[in-house]
Amino acid sequence: MTLLIIVAVGYAMSKGGIFSTKTRADMTNVVIYIILPCSIFNSFHKGVTTETLMQCLVVIIAALGLQVVYLILNKVLYVKMPPERQAVAKYGTMVNNASFMGLPIIGSVYGDIGVLYGSVILIPIRIIVWTVGITLFTKTDVKQTIKTLVTHPCIWAVFLGFGYIFVPFELPLFVSGALSAIGDCNLAMSMLVVGSILSEVDMKHVLDKECLYYSFFRLIAIPAAAFGALTLLGVDSVVMGVVVLSSAMPAAVTTAMLSEKYGKDYAFASKMIFVSTMVSLITLPLIAELLIRV
Repeated sequence: MTLLIIVAVGYAMSKGGIFSTKTRADMTNVVIYIILPCSIFNSFHKGVTTETLMQCLVVIIAALGLQVVYLILNKVLYVKMPPERQAVAKYGTMVNNASFMGLPIIGSVYGDIGVLYGSVILIPIRIIVWTVGITLFTKTDVKQTIKTLVTHPCIWAVFLGFGYIFVPFELPLFVSGALSAIGDCNLAMSMLVVGSILSEVDMKHVLDKECLYYSFFRLIAIPAAAFGALTLLGVDSVVMGVVVLSSAMPAAVTTAMLSEKYGKDYAFASKMIFVSTMVSLITLPLIAELLIRV
């Protein structure tokens, strides 16, 4: 309900003309380049144990395993869709909203340790975005791909966070306090932007059966499969919860951005984001409740 209220405020602000397209673009940049990196860095504490670092390894192996599953699913799930929609649905399957929407939600459920594990999951996702993901829309330039990966602030926040664990000093209190204050804006700012994005979708044609088909697999079938596999493997409950929640996120906003830029079905991409995000406001709390009770 908290998420739904914040999303509704962003929606109302956009409809009321308070939240313009330019404002949303600027706020998105603030979240991606400032707030998310601060939130990620804050999740790395001096008290991180060897056990936690080992669990990070389990997380990244699970995240890589999911990407392999996504590649297999993309071979069979969307063969009946038109080519322009196939590219959109395949990208949305491999690249969900695990950072912009996922980290705030995971943090609200599991705290800093959840954000730490969630940020580790972003490494394979970022690699997929700028390699396999981008090839669905256009040919890729290897040099530009590498440059994008190594300069992304969220990736740097992960590496700096790991490095900070081992340096022989603490950050001054006023520095850590500033980073914490900025990182704490993550949930509200992200959900306001999501609400603004949803306000631009044509509600008359939003219930596309192919969007619902995608949403079922992205929000229910995939996390259910991840939950079953990780339970059978006896993975730590928090690690399992973070991986499952991350896998249950809706389509990423970049799905529409890339579709528009490279001439794919932008309208379908926008509806896919809208439908999967709205459905996720129901499925995510239910999944989180289930995971907490396990």
